[in-house]
Amino acid sequence: MMVRLLPTIAVWAVLAALPLLLGQWELAMFGQLLIYGIAAISLAFIWGQGGLVSFGQALFFGAGAYAMSLTAKGMLPGVPASPWLGLLLAIAAGTLSGGLIGAALFFGRGLRTAYFGIITIAAAVIAERVATNWRYIGGFNGLLDVPPLPLPGGIDSADPLGGFLLVLVFALLAFLFLLAVERSPFGTVLRGIRCDERRIMSLGYFVPLWKMMALAISGGVAGLAGGLFATQFSFVSPAVIGLALSTEILIWAAVGGKSVLMAAFIGAIVVKYMEGYLSETIGNYWLLVTGIVFIAVVVLFPQGLLGRLFKLPQPYRLRRE
Repeated sequence: MMVRLLPTIAVWAVLAALPLLLGQWELAMFGQLLIYGIAAISLAFIWGQGGLVSFGQALFFGAGAYAMSLTAKGMLPGVPASPWLGLLLAIAAGTLSGGLIGAALFFGRGLRTAYFGIITIAAAVIAERVATNWRYIGGFNGLLDVPPLPLPGGIDSADPLGGFLLVLVFALLAFLFLLAVERSPFGTVLRGIRCDERRIMSLGYFVPLWKMMALAISGGVAGLAGGLFATQFSFVSPAVIGLALSTEILIWAAVGGKSVLMAAFIGAIVVKYMEGYLSETIGNYWLLVTGIVFIAVVVLFPQGLLGRLFKLPQPYRLRRE
């Protein structure tokens, strides 16, 4: 078991050592990349464990980003202007939106497979259009000057080192939380639902409720990423809640490894970093290159480029009779 953990431990050790190796600009960039990694593992959790391919993960990311921005700027009636409270509400907003969407999609008709993905695409497009035309949350221009999170020592998250360490801590906590859920009996039930939903239902589990809870957990982690995004970039716009970002999150998870948290996390960092590098070197052709790479990975490596490297054995195995 320890041998299988070594690659994961090595990744976190390297990330923790980056402040000793990089300058302030590079640290700030990697802090932003870690936020995308959190978003990627939120999708890898429901995709790998429950077989739920969400094309609208940015819904939860954006809900967290807007909740963080509105709270930190003191725009919510009766709620004090507090960045840390805003981060808590970002997690709550992502969790609530995930739970509500899950209840709407899984109860009643019980949407599955491609139907679930199609509805999440439509939901992302609608949410982006609503945010674009809602003046209270900034409309097309979004919200600017979102305050950073205050940190001990008189600094805040706008400081490159402080911001990087803050995001790194939250990334580690999000990873450990989702890993614990995966390796719990709850995760075993989700994997059972992914493998044979009808059989799990025959064993007495109310499958729609379990799916809804999984989507709420995933939404909460994505909301955390959105809240950190708002405070690190100091702004939020309708782009963070729409289809374009949802598609990017899907690509990150698929390239790294759709069913392995750490693989999806590294996939997001690598793909996003390469996007920036390619855009500087080959201009607008970077989109073409990214698309070709994504297609090649899906066809040649269905489990992602890093899925096998970071895959951990499950403590509970499904028994087939």
